[in-house]
Amino acid sequence: MKFPEPAPGLVIRYSFLWKEDYDKGKYEASKDRPCAIVLATKVKDTTAIQVVVVPITHSQPDQADGSASLEIPAAIAKSLGLDGGRHWLRLTQLNRFIWPGYDLRPRLDDPSRVDYGFIPEPFFNQIKAAIIAENNRRRLSFTPRDEQP
Repeated sequence: MKFPEPAPGLVIRYSFLWKEDYDKGKYEASKDRPCAIVLATKVKDTTAIQVVVVPITHSQPDQADGSASLEIPAAIAKSLGLDGGRHWLRLTQLNRFIWPGYDLRPRLDDPSRVDYGFIPEPFFNQIKAAIIAENNRRRLSFTPRDEQP
């Protein structure tokens, strides 16, 4: 399988590990899901690229848990080939890994691909602004996915 170049705004199928599961000692995610790449940077003095992703979920945000979420407009979800349900980005939960990493998964509808395409720039700019705001509130949690016990 040929992997696309990782870039901010690219939506991929990935085995996302939630922070609360990682904190319980789990190292494998329970479900593969679409995730949006929000950062792709070269690792100093190497050819490796570190990627940071946020998960996309069908679960409506629970205002009581304090997780910041952003709903993906239906037209954007459709253009990406996501199903007809509602989708939210969980902005405070992030996974980071070295691309391509062992947790990328083939799409169910096209096993030759791991990507769904790009989020349009205006909406991606909203995502970035929201993540920066959460970072300023010190509410981001990064779960490393390259490290195993």
